[in-house]
Amino acid sequence: MSDTAPAIPAGSTAPGADPAGLLEQTWRDPPGLRGWLSAVNHKTIAARFIYTAFAFFVLGGILALMMRLQLARPDSRLIGPDLYNQLFTMHGTTMMFLFAVPVMQAIGIWLLPLMLGTRTVAFPRMNAFAFWIFLFGGVMLYAAFLIGMGPDAGWFAYVPLANGDYSPGKRVDIWAQMITFTETSALMEAIVIIVTIFKMRAPGMTLDRMPLFAWAMLVTSFIVLFAMPAVMLASTALITDRLVDTHFYDPELGGDALLWQHLFWFFGHPEVYLIFIPPLGVISAIVATFSRRPMVGYRVMVLALIATGFLSFGLWVHHMFATNLPELGKVFFTAASLMIAIPTAAQIFCWLATLWTGRLDLRTPLLFVLAFFVILLAGGLTGLMLASVSLDTQLHDTYFVVAHLHYVLMGGAVFPLFGAFYYWYPKFTGRMMSEKLGKWQFWLFFTGFNVTFFPMHVLGLEGMPRRVYTYPDGMGWNAINLGATAGAFMIATSVLLFIVNAWRSRRHGAPAGADPWGAGTLEWRAASPPPAANFDMLPVVHGRYPLWQPAALPDRVAGIDPGLREVLLTSVTAAEPDHRMLMPTPSPWPFVTALATTVFFVGSIFTPWAVVWASLPVAITATFWFWPRKSESEIRHRREVRP
Repeated sequence: MSDTAPAIPAGSTAPGADPAGLLEQTWRDPPGLRGWLSAVNHKTIAARFIYTAFAFFVLGGILALMMRLQLARPDSRLIGPDLYNQLFTMHGTTMMFLFAVPVMQAIGIWLLPLMLGTRTVAFPRMNAFAFWIFLFGGVMLYAAFLIGMGPDAGWFAYVPLANGDYSPGKRVDIWAQMITFTETSALMEAIVIIVTIFKMRAPGMTLDRMPLFAWAMLVTSFIVLFAMPAVMLASTALITDRLVDTHFYDPELGGDALLWQHLFWFFGHPEVYLIFIPPLGVISAIVATFSRRPMVGYRVMVLALIATGFLSFGLWVHHMFATNLPELGKVFFTAASLMIAIPTAAQIFCWLATLWTGRLDLRTPLLFVLAFFVILLAGGLTGLMLASVSLDTQLHDTYFVVAHLHYVLMGGAVFPLFGAFYYWYPKFTGRMMSEKLGKWQFWLFFTGFNVTFFPMHVLGLEGMPRRVYTYPDGMGWNAINLGATAGAFMIATSVLLFIVNAWRSRRHGAPAGADPWGAGTLEWRAASPPPAANFDMLPVVHGRYPLWQPAALPDRVAGIDPGLREVLLTSVTAAEPDHRMLMPTPSPWPFVTALATTVFFVGSIFTPWAVVWASLPVAITATFWFWPRKSESEIRHRREVRP
């Protein structure tokens, strides 16, 4: 379970020591710069992920505003075609690879140990390493953009437009390596989440009692494991085509340009659900809390999440209906595209039944959830329209698809994400966010979103192509584009209001207490904000909503040494105690290894020999990371016994 042996002194539990103080001393990250670089606490790493991903969200939004300014008027010369191509490529890449998936995984990394009743995540050093390579990959992309080397072939980088003949220079190479780089981070986070959920749940938390948010993160993580390797393989084949003259995508020499689309969209459509499924768990948590009752149809919800994850791998060709594929094959993917609406509809009925039979408390988190129902319904209906081969062929390269994409992704992910921030902000900080500012932000965001993207359906039906940097006057598109630009600035104002609310509430918000919403899941048992060890005593679970069962609260796990970084592992299905295990302590080696890995990836953009020579520092730093120590082995031998 641990990714290296811990450095913990023997005999750390002195008689009469304060257990809470000892726990805090044992589990906290060291002070100072070295401690900051060595941190492995799951809340520290997840907070860094969240801040960084949200910063990329703001940067991606600024790029979108620049594009909307360019498109506000016909025949605009504010931005030239080359910069515009970089802008829409950077915007899509940022939102899909640097914001949406990382921020969802980060919220899971922060919350899951608290929800599951444990002290940390599995493989905490690997968790830290995943953050550093995510950060370095994003910085690499934006550094290239600032010096005029930003990728310009679209966030999908279709060949042959992305090959060396049509995209010379290093722009596409930087994009391809950034994809492989950051998706390695996502794979590591998926492994951390899966093992944490399967092996570190509190005793009594069977799979049938696990929070729906944990189920959503589990399904998402399995999708990552099967989907991400496809795009990493595709991007690696692309850069070898460009750098070492392989011919994976060159039809004249035995390659296939459509191979890129198959590999990319085999990842790309599950990617939509990587973004979409975690918010489904968020919605389940918020709906149950603000309805004051358990979720209706718990098992239906779980099966719907699993079905959505499974079906998401059978839809990728509906992004390729405009290509020369057999018509009979397209029919099967049309059917799959329609079928995936069924599990989502089942979840919507369960949420509505819970709201209908509960006692609603209409606070800001619930407002964002209710908006999700409206916007997702509209995005889902246009998705069913685009599942038709004949209609998709007509609308494929128009603004109708842009509108659909944003209704599904922003409506299906960003609205619940803001609801999640308002809901769990008291747990993150110990302070409440302003309800007044929250409602102002909600209405600005909801209005601005619909003003921006709903008219784009009309633009698409009127024939405006996407991915163009300007358009001629007299096409009837002027007023709609100007209105969409005004809506985009409403969205930007809403996001700015959220930042002000979060910043102001951090210092001046009302004290939250452990459970300000009266919620039922286990994370609300811990203090707000939680201590380094999460719980003074590890809990025992007797139901799906432990805090709504006060008779079971006195149960605690005994026998865990507060002076050691020790966790209890449980069985996969029944969550019965299995054995205790020591977890790794803070270490700078994940950071150093991430630096060496960055040199490997950046160097390989410019010369294939970097793959050879830059692997040496990676191997050396990884060796120091995992090098065992005699004292640690002795502690492990003594302490890893069954309770």
